[in-house]
Amino acid sequence: MAAPRFERALIVGAGSGLSASLARLFASEGLQVALAARNTDKLADLARETGASTFACDASDTAQAARLFDDVAARIGDPDVVVYNASGRSRGPVAELVPAEVERAIAVSAFGGFLIAQQAARRMLPKGHGAILLTGASASVKGYAQSAPFAMGKFALRGLAQSMARELAPKGIHVAHFVIDGGIRSASRAVPADKPDSMLDPDAIAQSYLHVLRQPRSAWTWEVELRPWVETF
Repeated sequence: MAAPRFERALIVGAGSGLSASLARLFASEGLQVALAARNTDKLADLARETGASTFACDASDTAQAARLFDDVAARIGDPDVVVYNASGRSRGPVAELVPAEVERAIAVSAFGGFLIAQQAARRMLPKGHGAILLTGASASVKGYAQSAPFAMGKFALRGLAQSMARELAPKGIHVAHFVIDGGIRSASRAVPADKPDSMLDPDAIAQSYLHVLRQPRSAWTWEVELRPWVETF
């Protein structure tokens, strides 16, 4: 069976790290790219570089999530690849966490993922084609001390991905979850000289997303774990 073809990608929670690597890679593969974030000013340079369209959206807001897909469809057409990269954090001892901040963190990491995935599925189901890719973290499978809100959100996002994969794969929609287990290299997070390749290269991560997109339906992956050699399982 031939690998599926994709034409338009929407990246939600876009920024300068993994999202930027995905945008560049997708654009180089001939896809039209749409970038969504609460603050689109930070996306100006990336949009110029990749020819991407930008959209302001708080993904955890039901109305804004629906409007995002309407706006993207009006400008470039319905996306057949949707990536959810947004996440929220609230750190501290569990006895001292501020409930409102915890609620917000879970809303961004998990509820926003649901809203975006739901909108994507509604547009992909009639066509029987599409891919929904959800970005997880170490906290998707391991709860760390003083990081309960992040773990709660990421555990929920992983559960969403697993349920959606089982429901939507028979209908032609590839749902995959990516456990990014380790620190991602950036301008502010350099790789230590004595530990080469000890941080995840965002361009290398993006290649794994593309590989999943290219998988024939007879051998789809629902989850990928990516980690540098310094991380323990």
